[in-house]
Amino acid sequence: MRDESKADDDDERKKVYPKAERYVDKADETGKPIVALSEAACSLSRYRNDEGWQRIINAKRVFPEVKRRYVDPKEKPIVALSIAAFSRAAAEINPVDLSTFIEKLRADCWLSPEEQTLRFMAYYTEKLSQVSIPWMKMFNESSVSTLIEVPLSHIPTCVYQKSVDWMNKLPLVSLTGLVRFALTRIHADWVAQDNFSISEEAIFIGLAMVLRSNPHALTPPFLAMLRESPMYQGEDKLGLIVWIVAQASKGDIGCGLYSWAHVLLPLVHNYKSCSLQSMDLILQFVEIILSNPEATILVNRPSREGERLIPASSFEILDTKRFEAVYPLLKEVALAPESGENAVGQIFNFSLKLAGEEGNPGLAKEAAAIAIRCVTENLDCFKEWDILYEEHLEASVALLRELVDQSPELSSSPYHAHTVNRTLKSFRLKNEKYWSLHKEADKSCKLISGRLSPPSGSGIKQAALLVLASASGAAALTLFLLCF
Repeated sequence: MRDESKADDDDERKKVYPKAERYVDKADETGKPIVALSEAACSLSRYRNDEGWQRIINAKRVFPEVKRRYVDPKEKPIVALSIAAFSRAAAEINPVDLSTFIEKLRADCWLSPEEQTLRFMAYYTEKLSQVSIPWMKMFNESSVSTLIEVPLSHIPTCVYQKSVDWMNKLPLVSLTGLVRFALTRIHADWVAQDNFSISEEAIFIGLAMVLRSNPHALTPPFLAMLRESPMYQGEDKLGLIVWIVAQASKGDIGCGLYSWAHVLLPLVHNYKSCSLQSMDLILQFVEIILSNPEATILVNRPSREGERLIPASSFEILDTKRFEAVYPLLKEVALAPESGENAVGQIFNFSLKLAGEEGNPGLAKEAAAIAIRCVTENLDCFKEWDILYEEHLEASVALLRELVDQSPELSSSPYHAHTVNRTLKSFRLKNEKYWSLHKEADKSCKLISGRLSPPSGSGIKQAALLVLASASGAAALTLFLLCF
């Protein structure tokens, strides 16, 4: 006999799905439930998004067992041979059979998007039941170019397209939940050897399809989880993270660069003993992104969801010989102007701080060059500089010295010249408090101010005369018209 909680669950289900009354859970003589997949689907339909996925994770009994090839734990599989076997098995998937299966999924109105997705992965589990890819071994030993292509490049194009066309019709929130669900299952299989009835091959296929067709499923909170959660810490997880980000970059190159800068690049700084292999993997990935002919469009789209693709803090890591080849384009993306944001001001603040670093002259020189570019291209940086001047006094004095030769570029308009001169006067007042640096800083301020064209005040006078002349001309024209 079923307990009261089970009865309550059934009652609630029948209220939500009246036509589901024909699905009745049964129990054998031992009390063990006997539940068909369609029956369990109805009982789970009221769960949505994360709740739906969590419920499904725990409800292993809803999936039929698929006879899969036994893999001896002592066996040492060869990655290349396993991928070749996977490719042969995938080539045998019949597109017509897949289309029929998808139509049945769509016709079953009792299935939630989460349940449909799991049935979809169960289909691939069955079709690929005789192959097994050593995923962890592949992630730890393969190059980025190999990681990107497995598994989707080994699936026939027509099969892939039919799958993605169906998947794109699911709610985005369900697909985002699938990403978390898939990673939970992968981690459980790797750490606890918790065999799930959906194969790893099918999970990776579903995950890759979601990331490529809907790269925005990699939301900032999800990326923060990859960066901060203990579950994904350690160099043994790096290959998996690179694979995840690489799949998303196939669908949106900007998303790929954003994910690299916010998740992978910080690892270079955080790992105290990051191996050369891991560093090389991180570098390989960004080189592949920037070698794409479409990479230049990143300069025109330097932000994603209100955040810069390359944050200001990245410059401290990027100024190394490892990133020498890709640094110029990354720098252009980081400094690219975009309306409605103060990213250049943030970069200036960070650059001014680094320009005063004494232990790394190369970094200080590059930071000073970036800071100069910021103030010459964005007048608001002078206002920021005035606030930070005394806090970073030595760096500011060094920056003024470098700025002497750039002073003509600061006077593109009378208003610019006036703003710069006003800031320089503020600097000279502050310099009087610091006698050790007063002479040099004051000299630089005078030189910059003297080279500004037009001289302070003349531009404003010229503008005023122009306004008066225009007004006089308008008045004369009005008088002329009235005469007729």
